[in-house]
Amino acid sequence: MIPVGDGKAAHNAVDLARRLGVTLATAESLTAGMVSALLATVPGVSTVLRGGIVSYHRDLKETLLGVDPDLLDRVGAVDPQVAKQMAEGARRICEADVGIATTGVAGPEPHEGKSVGTVFIAVAMPDGAVVCEFTFAGDRSQIRNASCEAALNTLYETLTASAAGTNVVPQ
Repeated sequence: MIPVGDGKAAHNAVDLARRLGVTLATAESLTAGMVSALLATVPGVSTVLRGGIVSYHRDLKETLLGVDPDLLDRVGAVDPQVAKQMAEGARRICEADVGIATTGVAGPEPHEGKSVGTVFIAVAMPDGAVVCEFTFAGDRSQIRNASCEAALNTLYETLTASAAGTNVVPQ
């Protein structure tokens, strides 16, 4: 079992997605499939989870997810726009309503000029995307676990806002 939080974040996100009738897809770099794995712990998730892509290496972000190579050249893989394009790619590839992406630096060393603990999470929906930046402290495992919890909470909050009729503002 993946030691992340109390499991409520995954249950909340899956339950809300089910109630809203939306499907989910993930694109993970930093978390390497942990978000999908956490979603899959929820009974009945097969009604909403379409699939996920682990794109740990840059070339997979480009070829699988369609992240702009010029963007990657300019800013590197740890960037809000990269996270947004990853989430959009997950939606497209998995033919899902909602895509969620994680990218960041878990350490132990900084990467591409970004500090350890820098994390971007994006949730892409048909009406736009939400991108959040986080800074987590701790070791590699703690940063990855915190990123998963934040990703699931961001997904839940974005779905909640959408259900309330609050438009997701494109970023």
